[in-house]
Amino acid sequence: MQYKEICFSAMEVVKIAASYVREQHENRQGLTIEEKGRQNFVTEVDKEAERILVSGLSELLPEAGFIAEEGTNNSRGEQYNWVIDPVDGTTNFIHGVFPFAISVALTSNNKVVTGIIYEFGLNEFFYAWKDGGAWLNGSAIKVSDAPRVDHALIATGFPYTNFKYLEQFMRSMDHFMHNSHGLRRLGSAATDIAYVACGRYDGFYEYGLHPWDVAAGILLVREAGGEVSDFAGQADPLFGEHIVCSNQKISKEFQSVIQKIMLS
Repeated sequence: MQYKEICFSAMEVVKIAASYVREQHENRQGLTIEEKGRQNFVTEVDKEAERILVSGLSELLPEAGFIAEEGTNNSRGEQYNWVIDPVDGTTNFIHGVFPFAISVALTSNNKVVTGIIYEFGLNEFFYAWKDGGAWLNGSAIKVSDAPRVDHALIATGFPYTNFKYLEQFMRSMDHFMHNSHGLRRLGSAATDIAYVACGRYDGFYEYGLHPWDVAAGILLVREAGGEVSDFAGQADPLFGEHIVCSNQKISKEFQSVIQKIMLS
Protein backbone atom coordinates (compact mmCIF):
# COMPACT_ATOMS: atom_id res chain seq x y z
CA MET A 1 0.00 0.00 0.00
CA GLN A 2 1.26 3.48 -0.87
CA TYR A 3 0.98 5.31 2.45
CA LYS A 4 1.98 8.65 0.94
CA GLU A 5 -0.94 8.52 -1.49
CA ILE A 6 -3.29 7.43 1.30
CA CYS A 7 -2.07 10.33 3.44
CA PHE A 8 -2.69 12.98 0.79
CA SER A 9 -6.08 11.54 -0.12
CA ALA A 10 -7.07 11.46 3.55
CA MET A 11 -6.02 15.10 3.88
CA GLU A 12 -8.62 16.01 1.26
CA VAL A 13 -11.28 14.33 3.41
CA VAL A 14 -10.01 16.20 6.46
CA LYS A 15 -10.29 19.49 4.56
CA ILE A 16 -13.99 18.84 3.94
CA ALA A 17 -14.59 18.12 7.63
CA ALA A 18 -12.48 21.13 8.63
CA SER A 19 -14.54 23.44 6.42
CA TYR A 20 -17.69 22.28 8.19
CA VAL A 21 -16.17 22.65 11.67
CA ARG A 22 -14.84 26.13 10.90
CA GLU A 23 -18.24 27.29 9.64
CA GLN A 24 -19.94 25.95 12.74
CA HIS A 25 -17.33 27.54 15.01
CA GLU A 26 -18.02 30.94 13.47
CA ASN A 27 -21.75 30.46 14.10
CA ARG A 28 -21.69 28.47 17.32
CA GLN A 29 -24.32 30.44 19.27
CA GLY A 30 -27.08 28.06 20.25
CA LEU A 31 -24.78 25.06 20.00
CA THR A 32 -26.21 21.91 21.57
CA ILE A 33 -23.73 20.63 24.14
CA GLU A 34 -23.93 17.23 25.79
CA GLU A 35 -21.91 15.95 28.74
CA LYS A 36 -20.32 12.54 28.20
CA GLY A 37 -18.96 12.77 31.74
CA ARG A 38 -17.66 15.31 34.21
CA GLN A 39 -16.00 18.13 32.20
CA ASN A 40 -16.18 15.92 29.10
CA PHE A 41 -18.29 17.50 26.37
CA VAL A 42 -19.54 16.65 22.91
CA THR A 43 -21.48 18.77 20.43
CA GLU A 44 -23.41 18.02 17.26
CA VAL A 45 -20.40 19.47 15.44
CA ASP A 46 -18.15 16.69 16.78
CA LYS A 47 -20.64 14.07 15.64
CA GLU A 48 -21.28 15.51 12.18
CA ALA A 49 -17.57 16.11 11.55
CA GLU A 50 -16.92 12.50 12.47
CA ARG A 51 -19.64 11.34 10.06
CA ILE A 52 -18.01 13.36 7.28
CA LEU A 53 -14.64 11.80 8.04
CA VAL A 54 -16.00 8.27 8.26
CA SER A 55 -17.89 8.64 5.00
CA GLY A 56 -14.92 9.99 3.05
CA LEU A 57 -12.36 7.64 4.54
CA SER A 58 -14.65 4.64 3.91
CA GLU A 59 -14.60 5.45 0.21
CA LEU A 60 -10.85 5.90 0.27
CA LEU A 61 -10.10 2.54 1.91
CA PRO A 62 -13.21 0.32 2.04
CA GLU A 63 -11.47 -2.53 3.87
CA ALA A 64 -10.48 -0.33 6.82
CA GLY A 65 -12.44 -0.14 10.07
CA PHE A 66 -12.70 2.69 12.57
CA ILE A 67 -11.79 3.64 16.11
CA ALA A 68 -13.73 6.89 16.42
CA GLU A 69 -14.20 9.02 19.53
CA GLU A 70 -17.90 9.72 19.08
CA GLY A 71 -18.74 6.16 18.03
CA THR A 72 -20.48 6.99 14.75
CA ASN A 73 -18.69 3.96 13.30
CA ASN A 74 -16.65 1.51 15.34
CA SER A 75 -16.60 -1.46 12.98
CA ARG A 76 -13.07 -2.84 13.17
CA GLY A 77 -11.01 -3.85 10.17
CA GLU A 78 -8.97 -7.04 10.08
CA GLN A 79 -5.72 -5.17 9.31
CA TYR A 80 -6.43 -1.48 8.77
CA ASN A 81 -8.27 0.92 11.06
CA TRP A 82 -8.74 4.68 10.97
CA VAL A 83 -8.37 6.34 14.38
CA ILE A 84 -10.38 9.58 14.45
CA ASP A 85 -10.86 12.55 16.75
CA PRO A 86 -13.16 14.97 14.90
CA VAL A 87 -12.54 17.86 17.31
CA ASP A 88 -9.65 17.45 19.71
CA GLY A 89 -10.14 20.27 22.19
CA THR A 90 -13.94 20.40 22.26
CA THR A 91 -13.95 22.55 25.41
CA ASN A 92 -11.79 25.12 23.61
CA PHE A 93 -14.14 24.93 20.61
CA ILE A 94 -17.18 25.56 22.80
CA HIS A 95 -15.59 28.64 24.37
CA GLY A 96 -14.17 30.03 21.15
CA VAL A 97 -10.58 29.43 22.22
CA PHE A 98 -7.78 28.03 20.05
CA PRO A 99 -6.26 25.52 19.60
CA PHE A 100 -8.54 22.71 18.57
CA ALA A 101 -7.79 20.18 15.90
CA ILE A 102 -8.88 17.26 13.78
CA SER A 103 -6.73 14.17 14.26
CA VAL A 104 -6.83 11.24 11.83
CA ALA A 105 -4.51 8.25 11.73
CA LEU A 106 -4.43 4.97 9.84
CA THR A 107 -3.13 1.89 11.62
CA SER A 108 -1.97 -1.38 10.11
CA ASN A 109 -2.05 -4.22 12.64
CA ASN A 110 -2.22 -1.59 15.39
CA LYS A 111 0.87 0.29 14.16
CA VAL A 112 0.33 3.86 12.94
CA VAL A 113 1.28 4.23 9.27
CA THR A 114 -0.36 7.55 8.40
CA GLY A 115 -1.06 10.54 10.64
CA ILE A 116 -2.76 13.89 10.04
CA ILE A 117 -3.44 16.71 12.49
CA TYR A 118 -5.17 19.87 11.29
CA GLU A 119 -5.07 22.76 13.78
CA PHE A 120 -7.65 25.47 13.14
CA GLY A 121 -6.18 28.52 14.84
CA LEU A 122 -3.05 28.74 12.69
CA ASN A 123 -4.51 26.84 9.72
CA GLU A 124 -1.77 24.23 9.96
CA PHE A 125 -1.71 20.74 8.45
CA PHE A 126 0.74 18.39 10.14
CA TYR A 127 1.09 15.04 8.39
CA ALA A 128 3.30 12.01 8.10
CA TRP A 129 3.39 8.57 6.57
CA LYS A 130 5.56 5.61 7.52
CA ASP A 131 9.19 6.17 6.46
CA GLY A 132 8.20 9.39 4.70
CA GLY A 133 9.20 12.02 7.23
CA ALA A 134 6.97 14.56 8.96
CA TRP A 135 5.55 17.65 7.29
CA LEU A 136 3.81 20.94 8.06
CA ASN A 137 2.02 22.75 5.23
CA GLY A 138 4.44 21.31 2.68
CA SER A 139 7.68 21.81 4.61
CA ALA A 140 9.63 19.07 6.36
CA ILE A 141 9.72 19.32 10.15
CA LYS A 142 12.02 17.99 12.84
CA VAL A 143 11.97 17.84 16.61
CA SER A 144 14.03 20.35 18.56
CA ASP A 145 17.66 19.97 19.57
CA ALA A 146 17.30 21.05 23.22
CA PRO A 147 20.11 19.17 24.98
CA ARG A 148 18.66 18.79 28.48
CA VAL A 149 15.35 19.08 30.30
CA ASP A 150 16.48 22.27 32.00
CA HIS A 151 16.78 23.77 28.49
CA ALA A 152 13.36 22.46 27.41
CA LEU A 153 9.88 23.90 27.07
CA ILE A 154 7.49 21.21 28.33
CA ALA A 155 3.80 20.73 27.54
CA THR A 156 1.21 18.70 29.39
CA GLY A 157 -2.53 18.32 29.79
CA PHE A 158 -4.53 18.72 32.98
CA PRO A 159 -6.66 15.77 34.09
CA TYR A 160 -10.38 16.49 33.91
CA THR A 161 -12.08 13.13 34.48
CA ASN A 162 -9.32 10.79 35.62
CA PHE A 163 -7.69 11.93 38.85
CA LYS A 164 -5.83 8.68 39.52
CA TYR A 165 -2.41 10.31 39.35
CA LEU A 166 -3.40 13.79 40.49
CA GLU A 167 -1.04 13.97 43.47
CA GLN A 168 1.89 12.75 41.38
CA PHE A 169 0.89 15.06 38.53
CA MET A 170 1.00 18.09 40.81
CA ARG A 171 4.51 17.08 41.87
CA SER A 172 5.54 16.71 38.24
CA MET A 173 4.34 20.21 37.43
CA ASP A 174 6.27 21.57 40.39
CA HIS A 175 9.39 19.81 39.14
CA PHE A 176 9.18 21.14 35.60
CA MET A 177 8.28 24.64 36.74
CA HIS A 178 11.55 24.68 38.64
CA ASN A 179 13.69 22.66 36.22
CA SER A 180 12.80 23.62 32.65
CA HIS A 181 12.18 26.69 30.49
CA GLY A 182 8.51 26.45 31.44
CA LEU A 183 5.33 24.41 31.36
CA ARG A 184 2.43 24.88 28.93
CA ARG A 185 -1.10 23.52 28.63
CA LEU A 186 -3.11 24.25 25.47
CA GLY A 187 -6.15 21.99 25.91
CA SER A 188 -5.57 19.90 22.76
CA ALA A 189 -3.27 16.90 23.14
CA ALA A 190 -3.09 16.37 19.37
CA THR A 191 -1.82 19.93 18.93
CA ASP A 192 0.66 19.56 21.80
CA ILE A 193 2.17 16.46 20.21
CA ALA A 194 2.29 18.09 16.77
CA TYR A 195 4.18 20.98 18.36
CA VAL A 196 6.76 18.52 19.70
CA ALA A 197 7.13 17.12 16.17
CA CYS A 198 7.90 20.56 14.72
CA GLY A 199 10.20 21.64 17.55
CA ARG A 200 8.03 24.26 19.23
CA TYR A 201 7.87 22.12 22.36
CA ASP A 202 10.75 19.94 23.46
CA GLY A 203 8.63 17.42 25.38
CA PHE A 204 5.05 16.48 26.23
CA TYR A 205 3.49 14.12 28.76
CA GLU A 206 -0.06 13.35 29.82
CA TYR A 207 -2.15 10.56 31.27
CA GLY A 208 -5.79 9.59 30.74
CA LEU A 209 -5.69 9.98 26.95
CA HIS A 210 -7.26 7.75 24.29
CA PRO A 211 -6.00 6.33 20.98
CA TRP A 212 -7.74 9.06 18.96
CA ASP A 213 -5.92 11.74 20.98
CA VAL A 214 -2.43 10.41 20.28
CA ALA A 215 -2.39 8.12 17.21
CA ALA A 216 -1.52 10.69 14.54
CA GLY A 217 0.91 12.46 16.85
CA ILE A 218 2.84 9.29 17.65
CA LEU A 219 3.78 8.89 13.98
CA LEU A 220 4.48 12.60 13.54
CA VAL A 221 6.98 12.70 16.38
CA ARG A 222 8.74 9.50 15.32
CA GLU A 223 8.98 10.57 11.68
CA ALA A 224 10.30 13.94 12.87
CA GLY A 225 13.15 12.19 14.68
CA GLY A 226 11.68 12.13 18.19
CA GLU A 227 10.94 9.47 20.78
CA VAL A 228 7.55 8.26 22.05
CA SER A 229 6.83 5.93 24.98
CA ASP A 230 4.58 5.55 27.97
CA PHE A 231 5.57 6.71 31.47
CA ALA A 232 7.38 3.40 32.11
CA GLY A 233 9.39 3.67 28.90
CA GLN A 234 7.44 1.11 26.89
CA ALA A 235 7.56 1.88 23.18
CA ASP A 236 3.92 1.52 22.15
CA PRO A 237 1.57 3.89 24.02
CA LEU A 238 -1.25 3.87 21.42
CA PHE A 239 -3.66 1.89 23.57
CA GLY A 240 -1.97 2.71 26.88
CA GLU A 241 -2.87 4.96 29.77
CA HIS A 242 -0.17 7.59 29.35
CA ILE A 243 2.29 9.05 26.87
CA VAL A 244 5.69 10.78 26.81
CA CYS A 245 7.20 12.30 23.68
CA SER A 246 10.27 14.45 23.15
CA ASN A 247 13.36 14.98 21.07
CA GLN A 248 16.01 12.27 21.29
CA LYS A 249 18.50 14.34 23.27
CA ILE A 250 16.29 14.73 26.33
CA SER A 251 14.22 11.56 25.95
CA LYS A 252 16.00 9.36 28.49
CA GLU A 253 16.22 12.09 31.11
CA PHE A 254 12.65 13.29 30.48
CA GLN A 255 11.07 9.84 30.58
CA SER A 256 13.10 8.87 33.66
CA VAL A 257 11.95 11.95 35.59
CA ILE A 258 8.33 11.35 34.65
CA GLN A 259 8.52 7.67 35.56
CA LYS A 260 10.09 8.47 38.93
CA ILE A 261 7.44 11.05 39.82
CA MET A 262 4.28 9.80 38.11
CA LEU A 263 4.62 6.08 38.84
CA SER A 264 5.89 6.44 42.41
